[in-house]
Amino acid sequence: MGASLLTAHDCTNHVHLILGSNPLASARCAKSIEVGAKPKVVAPPDADIHYVLAKRIEEGEVEWIQESFSEELLRTLGRDQIDRFVDAVFVTSGGKTTTVTHISNICRRLRIPINVVDAPNLCTFTLLSTHSDGPLQIGITTSGKGCKLASRIRREIASTLPHNFGDAVERLGTVRRRIWQEDHRPQAIEEADPDIEDDDAAAQKPTFNQLVSEADHAALKTRRMRWLSQICEYWPLRRLASITDADIDQILQAYTSASSQGPPLGIANLEGRLVPKGRIILAGSGPGAPSMLTLATHRAIQCASVILADKLVPAPVLDLIPRRTPVHIARKFPGNAEAAQTELLTLGLEALEKGHIVLRLKQGDPYLYGRGGEEYAFFREKGYLPTVLPGITSSLSAPLFAQIPPTHRSVADQVLICTGTGRKGAAPDPPPYVPTQTVVFLMALHRLSALVESLTETTIGVPGLTLKTDDMVPLRPRPWPTETPCAVIERASCPDQRVIRSTLSKICAAIEEEGSRPPGLLVIGWSCEVLIKNPSKQDWVVEDGFAGFEGLDDIGVGEMGLTTALSTPTG
Repeated sequence: MGASLLTAHDCTNHVHLILGSNPLASARCAKSIEVGAKPKVVAPPDADIHYVLAKRIEEGEVEWIQESFSEELLRTLGRDQIDRFVDAVFVTSGGKTTTVTHISNICRRLRIPINVVDAPNLCTFTLLSTHSDGPLQIGITTSGKGCKLASRIRREIASTLPHNFGDAVERLGTVRRRIWQEDHRPQAIEEADPDIEDDDAAAQKPTFNQLVSEADHAALKTRRMRWLSQICEYWPLRRLASITDADIDQILQAYTSASSQGPPLGIANLEGRLVPKGRIILAGSGPGAPSMLTLATHRAIQCASVILADKLVPAPVLDLIPRRTPVHIARKFPGNAEAAQTELLTLGLEALEKGHIVLRLKQGDPYLYGRGGEEYAFFREKGYLPTVLPGITSSLSAPLFAQIPPTHRSVADQVLICTGTGRKGAAPDPPPYVPTQTVVFLMALHRLSALVESLTETTIGVPGLTLKTDDMVPLRPRPWPTETPCAVIERASCPDQRVIRSTLSKICAAIEEEGSRPPGLLVIGWSCEVLIKNPSKQDWVVEDGFAGFEGLDDIGVGEMGLTTALSTPTG
């Protein structure tokens, strides 16, 4: 079998006959609509219509021919310009059955292009895996040997292109067309569209790279077009992508001037734009230990020129910051949280405007109660699209370090992550009791007493308010039993980690007597006693210290080993 001839068709107002009503038929209809064609689905009245396809039919985007296939449909449903024949046929089910083979033979005889799913031998054309970016389209085909592979290759190629490269293609096309129009304006006649060309033409004229003399008036007429062809051929794609609308006007103005000084757009000018402007990175630093940093965040710490860190990012992580890098620690304290957040955003924006790489270093994960979404929206609105690096959240890693599996068969099949402090310090609604659920509360220890009371109380009301017996007070669905196991985990993964194990009825007294060691979180649920039980039934048990990496120290990748490995270049 010879190679296929790859072409791009203008399908505006073409009639595409789609046989079937399954999800693939829906996808074929969507693609037809995208290219300006008119899809018509052929399926019996009792066919099971895919829900997306049914919506398109209801909205009038797709016409449903409620009957089984017949040859007459191929001759009567098309456009008047081609004697009512349809433009293309898509068979979305059936494979190499007798019926599908018969349909393929009819289409071949009538010279109607046909595509049959999973049957390359019955097709007269195949659909390419395409990447579209404005006027730029890239198509990949494996000639029916593997559509998944074609999609993979297409993604790989598209990932190497500069962002929004289609805009650059549009701008260069504008230059080309307007130059051509200027050249042919005196002729005042209609000629072939200059954009109709053979993209596969390999042979260039011998004069393509020849120097154009300023004294040659005839050559001067085509000098700008030659220049445009040369930059399309030789310039790096990232440089082409940096061309702006203002550059287009500059090129055209230079073209109309007979005494132009050098090329209309200097390379040095464009290269200067390739120097990246300020960049903002939102990164999570994990639960506390430097070993819990992701490699991406560690690299960001080493490369940033300004770092804005949360107040609770531990000192061992901050110690990884190079001495040359300015660091600002958030000055957040009760009553000043909003002002401190505004200060951080202002400092970050000022640094970005000076061209700095700004790292916004957060504890845990930036999107999990870290206001990362708010900061992303803020910087995006200011014209800086943040790079977001995930962090290991303490809500899942801290229970692990405390030997609490958040899920465990026959004990806990759900995990709920909550905040103990809502917007402006307000108390959020407590979750109802679910016996098979593990609940992790962040930012809750400073109001632990009120939180426990709201979880265990049986009525919804104001704590301490006396109600009359005839008052209608709604009952809270499933209040938490006071004997539910819980644990407070503080400074997880750090050498001074502390775990206080107790129950909801005793945990407040435990914290009051043992004191607080922030940052910390509260874990509630029966999973708290899966691995470590309290056989002596003490009111609470305190565990000091962190030994999570002891098993790795012997092989050189413990707490210090990992930190050293991160900061030591490899050969």
